[in-house]
Parts: sequence; structure tokens; C-alpha cells
Amino acid sequence: MDEGTRHLFDDPLIGDVIVSEARLKARISELGAQITADYAGRAPLLVGVLKGAFMFMADLAREIALPVEFDFMAVSSYGSATKSSGVVRIVKDLDLDLSGRDVLLVEDIIDSGLTLAYLRKNLLARHPASVEVCALLLREGLQKHDPDLRYVGFSIPPDFVIGYGLDVAERYRNLPYIASYKGT
Repeated sequence: MDEGTRHLFDDPLIGDVIVSEARLKARISELGAQITADYAGRAPLLVGVLKGAFMFMADLAREIALPVEFDFMAVSSYGSATKSSGVVRIVKDLDLDLSGRDVLLVEDIIDSGLTLAYLRKNLLARHPASVEVCALLLREGLQKHDPDLRYVGFSIPPDFVIGYGLDVAERYRNLPYIASYKGT
């Protein structure tokens, strides 16, 4: 475990800390500065993928020194499992029109890239000016194709992880760090 990291609650299924709270804060600050520079003079629309990206998107938005707008999509490919079903479905669609907008898709984690490919195709069909992706985590070695990510917080081993918005059956989202999950 990283020095200074505490487990929020005693649970034998919470494994080793993969990314500490301090490292999360530092990297998100760096990403915010990079996005601010890249989108200078524009007001990007941040599209968060619920529920996993909500904590990341909130913290990231506070680090972007530009006017931004928010919208959210909810998609499902996991259900309550720890392995993707391979079928992506939209559970909640966007409220805003994307036409001519600079869209920054904010994802919690990229596994196989299937959900991302589906979302990118769906968003591009709505005629935005641009679509880029900011992913907090990229699980190494699981993608069959280059996921084409503009911004990546951390590359991590292919272990199943929890915390900082990531869950198993809606549990563990409130951990302030990313940890491995021992229940798989």
C-alpha cells in the first residue's frame, strides 16, 4: 500500500492500492492543465460516462481553467459482473445537442475498448466539431485495437480494480483511491 493511504473501511475484498489518493490528485491536476492548454479559446462539453466517471469528471472539471459544460451518458456492458458481457447498451442518453461542439468524453476505465468504440461512433453521428477521450485508467493488454485516447491518467495492469467511482455491484465507489479487487 502507498504510504499515507488508508483503507476507508475494513473489507477483505479490497486488495492493494494501485493508485493512491495523492497520485490521483496530482495527475488530474496535470490533465486539467493539458486540457486547458489544448482547448484554449474554446468551451469543451465534458460528457461523463456514468456511473464510474462521475468522481473523476468532477475533479477534472475543477482543474480545467475554461468555461465547460457537462452532460452524461449511462451505458452498460457489465451489469453486476466483473467481466464485460460484450453487449453495450445506452441506459441514459445525452440531453444536449452535440452539433458543432468540442466534445471531451470522460471515461473511468478502458478495458477491451468495446464500449469506447461504440460511444465514439454514437457521438460522431451527432456531428460534433470534435470528439476526444480522457480516460482515467487504461487496463494494459486488453485492447484488440488502439483505443485512440487523447488523455490518459494511468496505465494499470489488467487486474479488476475498484474505488474512486469504480465499483462491483455498486459497492466501493467511495474509496478515495484505486485498489485491486480480491473477489474475482
